[in-house]
Amino acid sequence: MWRTRAAAACVICRSLANSSYGIKRKSPLQNLHLVSRSIHHPCYPSSKFQRPPLRISIQLFSSLNRLPLRKTKLLDVKYGYQSHRNFWLARLASRLLKIRYLVLGSAVGGGYTAKKTYDQWKDMMPDLDEYKWIVPDFIWELDEHIDFEKLIKALPDADDLAKLLPDFDKIGESFTSLKGFFSPGSPGETAFRATDQGYDNDKQYKKVSDKEKIDQLQEELLRTQLKYQRMLERLEKENKELRKLVLQRDDKGIHQRKLKKSLIDMYSEVLDILSDYDASYNTQDHLPRVVVVGDQSAGKTSVLEMIAQARIFPRGSGEMMTRSPVKVTLSEGPHHVALFKDSSREFDLTKEEDLAALRNEIEIRMRNSVKEGCTVSTETISLSVKGPGLQRMVLVDLPGVISTVTSGMAPDTKETIFSISKAYMQNPNAIILCIQDGSVDAERSIVTDLVSQMDPQGKRTIFVLTKVDLAEKNVASPSRIQQIIEGKLFPMKALGYFAVVTGKGNSSESIESIKEYEEEFFQNSKLLKTCMLKAHQVTTKNLSLAVSDCFWKMVRESVEQQADAFKATRFNLETEWKNNYPRLRELDRNELFEKAKNEILDEVISLTQVTPKHWEEILQKTLWERVSTHVIENIYLPAAQTMNSGTFNTTVDIKLKQWTDKQLPNKAVEVAWETLQEEFSRFMTEQKGKEHDDIFDKLKQAVKEESIKRHKWNERAEDSLRVIQHNALEDRSISDKQQWDAAIHFMEETLQSRLKDTESVIEDMVGPDWKKRWLYWIGRTKEQNIRNETKNELEKLIKCNEEHAAYLANDEVTTVRKNLEARGITVDPCLIKDTWHQIYRRYFLKTALNHCNLCRRGFYYYQRHFVDSELECNDIVLFWRIQRMLAITANTLRQQLTNTEVRRLEKNVKEVLEDFAEDNEKKVKLLTGKRVQLAEDLKKVREIQEKLEAFIEALHQEK
Repeated sequence: MWRTRAAAACVICRSLANSSYGIKRKSPLQNLHLVSRSIHHPCYPSSKFQRPPLRISIQLFSSLNRLPLRKTKLLDVKYGYQSHRNFWLARLASRLLKIRYLVLGSAVGGGYTAKKTYDQWKDMMPDLDEYKWIVPDFIWELDEHIDFEKLIKALPDADDLAKLLPDFDKIGESFTSLKGFFSPGSPGETAFRATDQGYDNDKQYKKVSDKEKIDQLQEELLRTQLKYQRMLERLEKENKELRKLVLQRDDKGIHQRKLKKSLIDMYSEVLDILSDYDASYNTQDHLPRVVVVGDQSAGKTSVLEMIAQARIFPRGSGEMMTRSPVKVTLSEGPHHVALFKDSSREFDLTKEEDLAALRNEIEIRMRNSVKEGCTVSTETISLSVKGPGLQRMVLVDLPGVISTVTSGMAPDTKETIFSISKAYMQNPNAIILCIQDGSVDAERSIVTDLVSQMDPQGKRTIFVLTKVDLAEKNVASPSRIQQIIEGKLFPMKALGYFAVVTGKGNSSESIESIKEYEEEFFQNSKLLKTCMLKAHQVTTKNLSLAVSDCFWKMVRESVEQQADAFKATRFNLETEWKNNYPRLRELDRNELFEKAKNEILDEVISLTQVTPKHWEEILQKTLWERVSTHVIENIYLPAAQTMNSGTFNTTVDIKLKQWTDKQLPNKAVEVAWETLQEEFSRFMTEQKGKEHDDIFDKLKQAVKEESIKRHKWNERAEDSLRVIQHNALEDRSISDKQQWDAAIHFMEETLQSRLKDTESVIEDMVGPDWKKRWLYWIGRTKEQNIRNETKNELEKLIKCNEEHAAYLANDEVTTVRKNLEARGITVDPCLIKDTWHQIYRRYFLKTALNHCNLCRRGFYYYQRHFVDSELECNDIVLFWRIQRMLAITANTLRQQLTNTEVRRLEKNVKEVLEDFAEDNEKKVKLLTGKRVQLAEDLKKVREIQEKLEAFIEALHQEK
């Protein structure tokens, strides 16, 4: 019937198309698009719409036909049409109005239906915002770099595309013929039905037992799982390569955009600051991180290496290798590299040389962090690993828990490891990755009890069973492994349970070979075939995905609460600062160091502004104080004992030459160096009124001492200075009376100073005189009485012989001793000689001072070389030579100080300051006090809060 109706309709359409009926144009059906004709025309089987009988009156009164209306042969067909020529305009208008309402109603209804269908489809679609990070950033910026308008213009037109489409007419005819072939009673249907009957007859196979069916289903399920696992790994590998290429292009700056810091790197920076902050201030750090704990040699490091996809940790056979916590930040990047927080060197993890160097560096850092007498350290080593396809998270590898302290370990090693593990696990937001060795008895586990104490409900614990390949071989009952993975054997609870294989135990295995071995093992393992383990519970790949998801879930839940806590801490610290130091800026330790550094450099520069006159006066005065004793005792006094002027001058020249060659230059350099130190210290310690800050005193003192320690005077200075001093002392020609008077004045000052010192020594020897005894009611001791009597006897000896020599003869000593014994005073000869030395010294100095007064008028005789004169003033010439040598030496040293040594000292100070700036321990030691600590805490809390807020903002944007 359907074909009959279709044939009839086609006959009518062909008659309409072929007949002109006075209208010379094509049928409207022929003007439709191919697809439109296939939808509307009933001849096409693709449309199920049955068109109502054609009303010819529409052809007569259609506004689409502009030709004059007239009778045609088509009107003779009896379709129940009555010709009405009256009021045809009114009828035409009414029909057009009906068409308008129909079109309007269809548009409104169709629009509402389309919107409702779109909303339903949109609700059924999954939320892909969480996976937006998969699409690289440059995809969203393609419109900035690619001109889509040019691409649209380059595309072919609609007519050209229509030519490329298949012929829908032929496709319709093909479907019609196929339907006729499969219609009831057709030969095709009969053939297929016969085939089905034959198949049903051949399908009589023998029955199998229920157990075999279950085995078959399990094998099929396992094959399906492995098949999709391989497909997933292949897609992940392709995605990894594509992301690597994209990141490399971004790294080379192809898109000319600045790469933002990754989310995990921002989070890792916050953790690094918090670790330093906790070391100096008691702050509750509740930010999440993955804490890897386990018994020693349970495979913690191997699991971490599989997650990081590189053999980055030092390894040992049974000995403790992890001696301090190691924080590993995993992030995605174009190259597989690793770098430390405090170093700019990148280790290429694809090269074995860099891997070996990285393992060696980690081992060195661990050993350096361990203090003397300890086995483990609480100092954290921060390491960042980047690479394509790495899961973003922060893991902390802790030292393995031990049950017994062996020889070579510190006695408190076990307790220290427990305290370190508890300190990290007591963080309520830390994810505990509990590693259990599957190859040993479960009853020997220590870490499971520790974890169950810290997380009794198991809300943040992930249990990992390692070395499952060895466990399957050694365990007699495989169901025991199933009990462990199901959480029925250990008392602890966990969020998830995983079983992994981390290689065959060979330290030279690569990550790829370990992955292949793990996949091959689980593919052939009875544990998976017998459904003791589920597919999502095996392999380190699934483990890393689960840990990463749990980590980021915990981060999103807790990071804002931690930010609020630090905001409150910041408010408290700022309030404390305002109350205690209202007029001071909040300068932390580094800022204070920079301020002190500028002050010290300014003070060093002030040395260059010291006047030459000031330098020379200080140098001359200090040098004479240092050498005056030698000049008086070893040069002047011995020469003065001679009988004539020739012998006096000869003795003076010899002794001056010896002094200049051996001692004088060295003494002069020492004096210059000490003078420089004193001036430098004076500028460093000089208080500047209200601007003086005593918080810098320890730092300035340390800088001064270290700079002076490093400073070395120029070695050639002594040689040049020796020549200058020798030439100065050889000159005996006093040019004018002014120099002569200056020499006399210099000699008088020197002798008076020595005489004063000698009088003081004698007073100490003999005690106070009668005036002081009466005025201050003090007396003499027995020894002072003896010395006083000895002094009186020696003074009588000098009065008898005013030209006495400087030394007593033995008979004179005996005479003095016998005279004292006659008065009942027993005296030792040494005491007599000691007393004589001071008495004669005083007598000699007084005589020399009298001689100076006589020589004031002796310049005239000096010019005549004391010819025909009884006056000899050779001692005045000696002191002039000494005075001139001091002046020339001071001038030379001043030039060397201002031209060379001050600049070298300034350089040393800068080097010391630079070294101190890099030594945080030194700064902490030298810049101390409540004010410094409060400013330091306030700075760190602000930094932590700002970084947390930036991280939270980036986290919200990623959502």
